[in-house]
Amino acid sequence: MRLHELYPYPEERRDRKRVGRGHASGQGGTSGKGHKGQNARSGGGTPAHFEGGQMPLARRLPKRGFKNSLFRVVYQPLAVGRIAAAFAGQAEISLEDIYAKGLVRRGALVKVLADGELAAAITVEAHRFSKSAAEKIAAAGGTAKALEG
Repeated sequence: MRLHELYPYPEERRDRKRVGRGHASGQGGTSGKGHKGQNARSGGGTPAHFEGGQMPLARRLPKRGFKNSLFRVVYQPLAVGRIAAAFAGQAEISLEDIYAKGLVRRGALVKVLADGELAAAITVEAHRFSKSAAEKIAAAGGTAKALEG
């Protein structure tokens, strides 16, 4: 079975609404938008959060706390066990190898965690390592190369 063979079959999918194609279609003339007004215009309508000019809820409520979402650094976690399984028999594992295998998104910051077992000595390159992951790699006779301090 392939992805294109999954349900729904093409004949079971609803066709898109073709507006403005004559009165017989049921969507002719004003194309289902009624007569005039803001919502009848191209690009018209209001955003979902608009409350008719009333002070919006997002502005009525007090803001609290510290938000650092613009500058937050997000690491993709990667377990030592997954690395060992994906690169069995390989001694040196670079960041490019990890991206190529698809273990994390290409270009993502990688943090190696200590979950899983490690039998052979390997050299792993990643942005960060948890303390226990670095100890586990060192205990197996390998080295953990952190690309960030």
